[in-house]
Amino acid sequence: MAAEPVRIATRRSQLALWQAEYVAAELRRLHPGLAVELVPMSTRGDQIVDQPLSQIGGKGLFMKELEDGMLRGDADLAVHSMKDIPWRLPDGFELAAVSARADPRDAFLSNQYSGLDDLPEGARVGTASLRRQCQLMDRRPDLAIDTLRGNVQTRIGKLDDGQFDAIVLAASGLDRLELDHRITRRLAPEESLPAVGQGVLGIECREGDERVHELVAPFNDAHTAIRTTAERAMNTRLQGSCEVPIAGYAAVEGGELHVRGLVGSTDGNEVLRSETRGAPEEAAELGTRLGDDLLSQGADRILRELAHT
Repeated sequence: MAAEPVRIATRRSQLALWQAEYVAAELRRLHPGLAVELVPMSTRGDQIVDQPLSQIGGKGLFMKELEDGMLRGDADLAVHSMKDIPWRLPDGFELAAVSARADPRDAFLSNQYSGLDDLPEGARVGTASLRRQCQLMDRRPDLAIDTLRGNVQTRIGKLDDGQFDAIVLAASGLDRLELDHRITRRLAPEESLPAVGQGVLGIECREGDERVHELVAPFNDAHTAIRTTAERAMNTRLQGSCEVPIAGYAAVEGGELHVRGLVGSTDGNEVLRSETRGAPEEAAELGTRLGDDLLSQGADRILRELAHT
């Protein structure tokens, strides 16, 4: 008797389907003969594209329908971009594995200008991220930053239509959709510190689902897990979400884990930065320490103010 198929809940966007199919292919490779099915679902976050995520409930809107599907038994796991996964999952769910990290950087796209510093005063730049908006305004307060929602192709279409002089997206999504030729410049972390978990895929499942854990265990990338553990520990200490400009990025350099964090106001007038280094096996402690340092600088005040705007 054939084993039950593994069903993967996924959003319907082209990028989400690519991500889910990638995980499905890896599971089939790791477990020859395993049947894997995609269960596409529409989420509220995908349906509401004319408002900033921070005003309609955050990136959790991309996950709730998928989680409901798992609770109903329609799916066994869900694939998410790690940067969309909140610091605390709902009761009954857990993070089972993470993929090897793709390019974590932000990407600058423009049909006329070679980079941020090349943009003229008052240039219109589109982004859906308060984190990117904060750092753009800190670097170039003269720019006009506007909300840019929709799938990757829709966003690029608005650039090509002349609605924006430039847009900023995640490089990993463009790479995965074979749209890397549209990238004008990949922004170094010093130019735009990435989101927590950016470039990583996370597998969510029902808490205590031993079958899913066993199946995805060989998919889990230990090196990436160390980095995302540090980043998410910082975010947990800050209790951060997409409603606030928070960035976190960890990398192993010379055997040490280097963790950087940022909290700022949406207008870029106040930006707090911190970094720490230590042993990779202390990833969680390093992330928490980084969060503590940002709080000591006044991040708690910024976060409170933003929560009441």
